[in-house]
Amino acid sequence: MIRILRQILRTGIVTGKTPQVDDPNIKTKGINLEDTVKKCFRRSLTVREVDAGSCNGCELEIHAINNPVYDCERLGIHFTASPRFADILLVTGPVAINMEIALRRTYDATPAPKIVIAVGDCACNGGIFGETYASLGGIDKVIPVNVYIPGCPPTPADILNGFYKIFL
Repeated sequence: MIRILRQILRTGIVTGKTPQVDDPNIKTKGINLEDTVKKCFRRSLTVREVDAGSCNGCELEIHAINNPVYDCERLGIHFTASPRFADILLVTGPVAINMEIALRRTYDATPAPKIVIAVGDCACNGGIFGETYASLGGIDKVIPVNVYIPGCPPTPADILNGFYKIFL
């Protein structure tokens, strides 16, 4: 036990300071987005993320908007595991044949008004997968889409600005 404590004291603190977001568009849009979320959704916007068959590139960027750099929680954007509590469906990837029914059920379980955001080129138009024997293509082939966020993958700033497009 003493050996472990000595090692801790020798090593010291190895974590660094949280980097600040240097993109002024995010701060400006963030303030407007925060005010709009509080006004329209009564202080919180609840998001259900659905992977319809992606390569997980877009999911990594979606996880990044939850980290301390972008911190979507400060804007009033929260993620939920249940579509029954969601205001928005955030869908990634082309719709795989095996995910079509699950995507429809998730959409049906979401309360009205249903807002759907397609994240990434694959969700917008099928991307590199297109329409094949295993893929139906873009999300709009299965459920209606309100906002498209193109990119392979889109940056966290693009995703946050995509939330802003809902209210325009």
